[in-house]
Amino acid sequence: MAHILVYSDVNSRVAELVTFAQSAGADVDVLALSPAQAEELAECGATTLLTADSGDATPESCASSVADVVTSRNVDLVVIGSTARGLDLAAQLAGYLGWGYGADVTNPSYADGVVTFERSTYGGTVMSEQKIEGHGVITIGRGSFAAASGAVSATESVDVHGDERIRVVGREEIPTQGVDITSAERVVSVGMGTPAEEDIQIARDMADAMNGAIACSRGVAEERNWLPMDSYVGISGKVIQPKLYLAMGISGQVQHMYGVRDAKTIVAVNTDKNAPICTRGSDYFIVGDMKEYGPLITAEISKL
Repeated sequence: MAHILVYSDVNSRVAELVTFAQSAGADVDVLALSPAQAEELAECGATTLLTADSGDATPESCASSVADVVTSRNVDLVVIGSTARGLDLAAQLAGYLGWGYGADVTNPSYADGVVTFERSTYGGTVMSEQKIEGHGVITIGRGSFAAASGAVSATESVDVHGDERIRVVGREEIPTQGVDITSAERVVSVGMGTPAEEDIQIARDMADAMNGAIACSRGVAEERNWLPMDSYVGISGKVIQPKLYLAMGISGQVQHMYGVRDAKTIVAVNTDKNAPICTRGSDYFIVGDMKEYGPLITAEISKL
């Protein structure tokens, strides 16, 4: 039987990764780097919960120590959540172990010692099918699998510690405005086709009506400074997975669409019927002005 180790610094994602590991018919170890995290993961459905106390060490600084745990437990595959810290840890872990590595994979499967998956390449224009034969490390994004549940079968303590050359000297919270777009199920987004800054209120009203979040393309945040930098979606911004992404005044260039490639449904409002988001990027689109159709959509949503 295969042996898979799962880790994420975001607790809510761990049970999703456990589901993938269970689908492979594997024994599933879940690693918790603190007693508090272990307590949160007691019902994640794993075979074994490995509990460590790494103190103030960041997950990525524990890579060498985690590699020792992986080796000692004869793990075949390591699965890590695709967060900023998870990606850093996974890359280092693969390096320490000398294993193959797949980042931000989709549609993964594991059988007979081979993990196959798809990865977005060339700025999101191509999906390539790849595989790792033998031992490997992969990272998987949020929402790829339903969350597993159930009490862990066993708990064991393991020694995991950070690299002594790295230490945390301070923490400062980054201020955010509104709903976190990475966790929102419904997102309304505006682009450079938005006529004026005050027209963003159209998107805000719509987002409020559907209990969603507001986002934007890079230019709206970086060039016009109409919305905070943590609001823009794209290959160099946030990558999100909402159930609904409603884009107004966004052309849909590949750099932007990369950030919503895993959205369940994409709806566009654009005056240009030949815009990439209309011709190939959306499930539904309206050819028209956001100032006309935005309030109409909001009014219909409010009736629900």
